[in-house]
Amino acid sequence: MPPAADREGYWGPPTSTLEWCEENYAVSYYIAEFWNTVSNLIFILPPIYGAIQTYKDGLEKRYLAAYLCLTAVGLGSWCFHMTLKYEMQLLDELPMIYSCCVFVYCLYECFTYKNTINYALLFLLITYSVVVSIVYLDLKEPVFHQIMYGTLVSIIVLRSVYIVLWVYPWLRGLGYTSLTVFLMGFFLWNVDNIFCDKLRALREKMPPVVGAVTQFHAWWHILTGLGSYLHILLRYEMFSKLALHRDLMSF
Repeated sequence: MPPAADREGYWGPPTSTLEWCEENYAVSYYIAEFWNTVSNLIFILPPIYGAIQTYKDGLEKRYLAAYLCLTAVGLGSWCFHMTLKYEMQLLDELPMIYSCCVFVYCLYECFTYKNTINYALLFLLITYSVVVSIVYLDLKEPVFHQIMYGTLVSIIVLRSVYIVLWVYPWLRGLGYTSLTVFLMGFFLWNVDNIFCDKLRALREKMPPVVGAVTQFHAWWHILTGLGSYLHILLRYEMFSKLALHRDLMSF
């Protein structure tokens, strides 16, 4: 097999403002970035299972929304990496903002009574999502999106650390595991961006299957997808502990 390199494929030349380190159409004529595409299954299958269980258990709708948002991110990312088209890039990046807003809402409402709505926080997060969407569609600047996304992630991390340190310390294991897995993914995302040329040169000397292990953007999907899923479980455990406490106090 010749050395992997960017090739022409089913979806034509890329129109996205971003391309990643994986060689285009190196594995399949129909999938631009094969490993970056299939790795999104971690964003799709576990959250679908979580959403089904949430519905069956009769949990609050915000937890169902969190799982469905995570699934939407996975589907959008699948379409983006499969086609490398600008429209599909938006289908990946904008849901990342929306899902993080849902996660922020869940975290700040995890101590509230069932079926209550924080309209002020809801309005703030919706406004944030709309403004970011409008500005990003006008600028078409990936760095802007990354900053806005990073801001939301920072809020989520700080709120989570506060909760597991001061409110529910027995959830530290799950909380720290979720954060560590996510940060590992972020580290590999940076390695993939910074050392792309070296990684591509290294993959040319490796068998295809072994070279696939160096697709660090795909690992970013796997680790951040797992970390996000664990984070939803963390919020569920917070809600369960709160519900148990209220039941005991009612006696």
